[in-house]
Amino acid sequence: KVTELVLDNCRSSNGEIEGLNDSFKELKFLSMANVELTSLAKLPTLSKLRKLELSDNIISGGLEVLAERCPNLTYLNLSGNKIKDLGTVEALQNLKNLKSLDLFKCEITNLEDYRDSIFELLQQITYLDGFDQEDNEAPDSEDDDDEGNFPNKLWIVAVCRNQEGDEDDDDEDEGEAGPPGEYEEEDDEDDGGSDLGEGEEEEE
Repeated sequence: KVTELVLDNCRSSNGEIEGLNDSFKELKFLSMANVELTSLAKLPTLSKLRKLELSDNIISGGLEVLAERCPNLTYLNLSGNKIKDLGTVEALQNLKNLKSLDLFKCEITNLEDYRDSIFELLQQITYLDGFDQEDNEAPDSEDDDDEGNFPNKLWIVAVCRNQEGDEDDDDEDEGEAGPPGEYEEEDDEDDGGSDLGEGEEEEE
C-alpha cells in the first residue's frame, strides 16, 4: 500500500487533479508541487493524509475541500499560490489538527498584520511560514518525523510534464527526477550512451 506519493512537476489536466482516487486511501504524504493546479475539487477522500504539498500552483480558493476530504492534515504548504485574502484562508479553520501552514510567496503575505491575523484566525496552528508567533523557527524534525519512515514510497517521474512536447525531453526528465541515487544503477549500465533511447525502452 502506497503511503507517500510525489507528483511534482507533472502537468495537471485543465488545472484539476486527475488520476487520484479512493484507492490511495492509505496516503500519509502527498506532494503536487508545480503542476499548474487551479482547483482542488477532484481531490479524493484521503482521511489518513497528514502532509500535503501544493506549492507553486495557481490555487486561489476552494480550500474548504481540504477539511472535507483530508480532515487529519497536520502540515499544509500553499506557498507560491494565488491566495490573496483572509476569507480564503478561513476555510482552513475546520482542519482541527493543522499545526503548520506555509503561505510564503502568496499575495496574502503583503497584508498589514498578516502574521497576527492568520494566527488569530487559525488558532490551531503553531507554525506559519516556518515560524511560530514568537518568531521561533520550526525545528527540522517538526512534521518530518514520519516522512522518511514511510515504507512504501511512489515517485511519479515527470512522464506527464510535457505531454504535448518532445518525447526525448520527457526521457531526460525521467532521468533527472525522483529521489537522489535512485537511478545510479542505470547510469552505470549506460556508460556508453550511444543507444540511450533503446536502453531506456528495454528497462521499462
